Amino acid sequence: MDDQNKNLMLATALSFIVILVWFVLFPPPEPSPADPNAAITSAEGQAVLPTASGDEVATSGAATNAVAEPIADAPRITIETDRLKGSISLLGGRIDELALKDYRVSLDEGSPIVDLLAPVGQANPYYALYGWAPGAGLSFEEVPGPNTIWNADGSRALSVDSPVTLTWDNGIGLQFTRTIAVDKDFMFSVTQSVENTGAGTVSLAPYGILARHGEPQDLKNFFILHEGLVAMADGELSEIDYSDMPDFDINPNEGARAEVTQVAEQGWIGFTDQYWMTTLIPQPGAFKATAKYDERRDIYQSEAVLPTQKLAPGETATVNTQLFAGAKEWETIRNYQKAGVDRFLDSIDWGWFFFLTKPIFAVLHYLNALIGNMGWAIIGLTLLIKAILFPLAYKSNVSMARMKALQPQMEVIKEKAGDDKQKLQQEMMALYKKEKVNPVSGCLPILLQIPIFFSLYKVIFVTLELRHAPWLGWIEDLSAPDPSSILNLFGLLNFMPPEPGSILAIFSLGILPILLGISMWMQQKLNPAPTDPTQAMIFAWMPWVFMFMLGTFASGLVVYWIANNTITFTQQYLIMRSQGVKPDVFGNIRAGFKRKPKAE
Repeated sequence: MDDQNKNLMLATALSFIVILVWFVLFPPPEPSPADPNAAITSAEGQAVLPTASGDEVATSGAATNAVAEPIADAPRITIETDRLKGSISLLGGRIDELALKDYRVSLDEGSPIVDLLAPVGQANPYYALYGWAPGAGLSFEEVPGPNTIWNADGSRALSVDSPVTLTWDNGIGLQFTRTIAVDKDFMFSVTQSVENTGAGTVSLAPYGILARHGEPQDLKNFFILHEGLVAMADGELSEIDYSDMPDFDINPNEGARAEVTQVAEQGWIGFTDQYWMTTLIPQPGAFKATAKYDERRDIYQSEAVLPTQKLAPGETATVNTQLFAGAKEWETIRNYQKAGVDRFLDSIDWGWFFFLTKPIFAVLHYLNALIGNMGWAIIGLTLLIKAILFPLAYKSNVSMARMKALQPQMEVIKEKAGDDKQKLQQEMMALYKKEKVNPVSGCLPILLQIPIFFSLYKVIFVTLELRHAPWLGWIEDLSAPDPSSILNLFGLLNFMPPEPGSILAIFSLGILPILLGISMWMQQKLNPAPTDPTQAMIFAWMPWVFMFMLGTFASGLVVYWIANNTITFTQQYLIMRSQGVKPDVFGNIRAGFKRKPKAE
């Protein structure tokens, strides 16, 4: 094997070794269970709400409680659309029960649909609530908060065509109204208004809160995925993991660990998991975005507080806040971005290689819509990538073919130079210059393939569209490893292979990883094995090592790599033939099975 191919294979090996070492050193830890109903240690039992911009809203010494004890007979309003089901509690008017009809927990028959929000009293409460923070002349008892019992005015169901209206009168001249609407997907619109029918001027600030008790039960804790707070403030994206929020500084005005951002024009704030998200999206204009961790009760909060409203007698103030609560579907989120939600697509974790992951997924999404199958879309994407890189690959393979044709002359130069490395280098460079051959051009395609590989890995891992996406036959989820196993002869034996995560699972190879190993092995056979015994042994083992390494990777990624190897083999074979070099693939295979004579 010439030096060109050695460099290519070593570069490939190095990129995969980096992945393997990271997985070994930093495996995803098992999430530790948290007590979702930790006791409140403060005397008042209240969670401090951040102030709106301005001095009118008082926060020191008083607070709005983001948590209320569950009231068994608190009335509820049903949420029912084609894609959502749940309910709104009239205790605080909180949206605290929501499930996603289109998504199930697993592929098992009878698997329940995904629950997104849950009320206090259930495991891992997670909810959205709205209210008004009191300013000058008002107390917390005189504004609606998490413990207020709202009147539903006869409304008992929220649907796409039927918004609901809640009302509350504080008894001293302030009448509050909250109208909640929902669209056909995952966006709620919450319109809050207050009318001052009293005799004096008052000031108060509207807010929205997303509260989550404890970390998610299915937290991945994986370096390639962001889970936690996600926010956009005037075009600047912030991502803070759940594990980092307890490290916030104690804010004396908040009574909890908090990080506050003043948004001047537009933004949003919320929580994101691997596939699901909740986000507060205030109306355009200034607001205060706060990320908060209440260590007393292990509660994570994201808050949006709008500017203080001053109301003279007879005046009314109205504000609107949107709430996204649902699945991180690329097309749905893109439509919301087109409708005015600033840079909403950045809520999907595109990573450092966003300049590759974004267009790669856009093409993949288009191909899936065109073909109707994500597996074939991945193969189509591979063909497009290879077509784009073909001019570079052609130049590289032509250079490799010419290098191979120069082997006899290179051997003569090596014999003449002997141990004089400087002379050998000079003679080699002179030969390359004379024959117009670039010895490093063969490395460029593989160097470009490495970031593409990592980007596709990121896309397959973080995007919802690959979750539970089937390809053909036994591949029912391209985001999961190949479920077949050589240990039970791919289902012929009545034996269950080891579960993923087990040490033995690495030997439970599926059909796709085996095909991957074969495709890499065939690619090697375009050239004879290296004459050096050590190098020959390394290259002989390399395809099978990668086969085991990628055996636990997502099936979609393995499909891509098999298609990439197959196309690369075909390209290289045809280009070498066009340059007068005839690869003896079967001869190289036979040579690999011959026993080496023992040294005397």
